[in-house]
Amino acid sequence: MVSVLIKIFGSENIELAEDVVQDALLRAMEVWKFRGIPDNPRAWLYRVAKNKAIDIIRKNKHNQTIDFSDPERQLLTSEYTLTPTMNGYWEEAQIQDDFLGMMYACCHPKISKENQVTFILKSLCGFSTKEIAKSFLTSEETISKRLYRTKEYFRNQKISPKIPSSEHIGPRTQTVLSAIYLMFNEGYNSTHSEELIRNDLIAQSMHLCRSMLNHKKTQLPEVYALMALICFHASRVQSRLTPEGKLIRLADQDRTQWNKDLITAGTQYLYKAGFGDSFSTYHCEATISYQHCIAKTYESTNWQIILYYYDLLLSIEDDPVVALNRCLVISKLHGPKKALKELKLLGKDPVLNKYYLYHSCVASLYEELGKKEEAISYLEIAVQLTQSKQEQTFIFEKIEKLKS
Repeated sequence: MVSVLIKIFGSENIELAEDVVQDALLRAMEVWKFRGIPDNPRAWLYRVAKNKAIDIIRKNKHNQTIDFSDPERQLLTSEYTLTPTMNGYWEEAQIQDDFLGMMYACCHPKISKENQVTFILKSLCGFSTKEIAKSFLTSEETISKRLYRTKEYFRNQKISPKIPSSEHIGPRTQTVLSAIYLMFNEGYNSTHSEELIRNDLIAQSMHLCRSMLNHKKTQLPEVYALMALICFHASRVQSRLTPEGKLIRLADQDRTQWNKDLITAGTQYLYKAGFGDSFSTYHCEATISYQHCIAKTYESTNWQIILYYYDLLLSIEDDPVVALNRCLVISKLHGPKKALKELKLLGKDPVLNKYYLYHSCVASLYEELGKKEEAISYLEIAVQLTQSKQEQTFIFEKIEKLKS
């Protein structure tokens, strides 16, 4: 909804668009409480937002709040053309184009990459400031400052939400894909919700990626690769928790529960990602995830080829979390002692040192080496660095097991 409303009001009126969305959601909470959820909740919300937008257009027709000199908005100033023009904005195909266009508008080259992704997640994907802060491993204050600066830039530059031309689409696609991947990660392993897995965000990220693949301009190799990666990860969702909601490690998951249709779809997307000269981090990650999906057992996983792709991944982008995962593969191939040595070097990174999985991984290696006290000390740090109840429960149980 935000993308359509920004197109109606102009990018200088982002707050106005967000207010209309918030009003529509509040109205839904009031009405649905007594009347029940309608058969088509999305259409209901669109209708409420559209009617609210019409009221705002009428009230502001003679002031400077909205720039009606823009050719796209001139038809909104006449009562004869207001309603049919507004209806056109809310057609399903137009909504999809506007959303994709706004995603790319957020990725303007003069906006920093961090601010681009932050703004997409907040304004278009509905993330809270806290969720974004967790995704970036930073503070809420930092995220708030990023949002303010980006909104100011949109307001001053009046950036038009549209898909860029073919020669400019490549660099901006990287940021759009980063936002989609962050959204999926929040759904796959939530940092804020009471639930560890948020199927709504997983479905939304898949929908966004699929929308890009349905548009000729954005049918790019890296988009296919990310879609493959999402499919592979999503295929394992049902096996990650016990019926009681407890976390299950990859090594202990029942692979018969993995979604074979999603694995097949992911394999097809990965095959399609092979065209052209582009080779992205998503190609590497999807190939790693593919190896996990085709292994009949955890023990039979091809760790050697996975290590190769982790090395390739780090040569493309120096990411401490990727380096962390690589250490676990080293443990499988060369033992926990060597992996621990490399992991301790990574711990000098202040960002990674605040990441609960780093401390959890160090603890696991100490456990393999039979050093229970060291393992417990790192687990006690890890449990303080995650807000997920499932992860906390999992870590507490490991601590109790080591103490017994």
